Amino acid sequence: MYRPAYALLLGTAALMGLLAVLASVTLDRPLVDPEGFLGPSWLRLPLLVLGAFLLDLLPRTLWASRLNPKLMPEIARARVRDHWTRERMTLVVMGLVCFYITYVSYRNLKSFLPFVMGEEKYDRELHLIDRALFLGHEPATILHQVFGTGWTAHVLSSVYLWFLPLVPLALAAWLVWSRNISFGYWFATSQCLAWTLGTASYYALPTLGPGFRYSWLYNDLPDTGSGALMESLFYARKGVLRDGIEGAVQSVAGFASLHVAITLLVALMVQYTLRNRVIHWIFWINFAITVVATLYFGWHYVADDIAGVAIALISFWLGGLASGQKFDRGGLSSHPTTTTSQVPVDAD
Repeated sequence: MYRPAYALLLGTAALMGLLAVLASVTLDRPLVDPEGFLGPSWLRLPLLVLGAFLLDLLPRTLWASRLNPKLMPEIARARVRDHWTRERMTLVVMGLVCFYITYVSYRNLKSFLPFVMGEEKYDRELHLIDRALFLGHEPATILHQVFGTGWTAHVLSSVYLWFLPLVPLALAAWLVWSRNISFGYWFATSQCLAWTLGTASYYALPTLGPGFRYSWLYNDLPDTGSGALMESLFYARKGVLRDGIEGAVQSVAGFASLHVAITLLVALMVQYTLRNRVIHWIFWINFAITVVATLYFGWHYVADDIAGVAIALISFWLGGLASGQKFDRGGLSSHPTTTTSQVPVDAD
């Protein structure tokens, strides 16, 4: 017996899309396609895949042909024939469409949060937990003392903002270059699950985050890209809630941290599907610095980061099961049971 490996991927995207449409109709607010890295999502993701396709094809063709124009067409056709199979194209299209629906729905549902949940927030409770964990001290103050507020702030900011291009670039990489098709489904499904669970967490425990609720704790920080982003989100939120600006989204919600969730998810995918130890270390370090940056700049409370870790682990595990991965050694490693989107139900 077989089940489609992309059933969970489709179901997650369909659920998020339906919830976004229902919320839009109920609140009488339009759905918005938020712009970001390389423009709107509907243009950004196909451009990334096209770029990945050309990056996969052109250097390989030029190298193998030794710059001989007569050899290039056959080499390019062979690569397309061997790598860009129907199964690969199905993965790319499915992954792009489902992620696009899920992510745009996530952004809209996040923007609708204040209109659905009202003004009640749980920042005070999470802030008290932070102070208890740090023995009565402010986490931000301790981190500013430990790491300083000079050049390290700019380093932490750069790593934190790297998340913005990392999301579409990582998705395109696994869709196009995963050595096993099931790895591409694993990553795409896990991504969609993570954004969906993150949306649910926003509604389960609405918060603004310490940087917005306790902004005076971060007055000693220099001007950084992270600070500029926080300021832009503050004014965007004000524009949506107070000024009634059409076509804008508010993107302020603290619990849980999807920066932590997604960077951990990428690190796990690198660890389980790639063999290069240097790359393993790079992405684990990226995850660790991101965790520190969320607290350092006041994007999140400690509880937000812990919840982000939980979201990543759940999404990674469910995505692995759906795509036919068999976890070994208590989940510390895995091996695929399929090379396609069809996953054996009773796979060993």
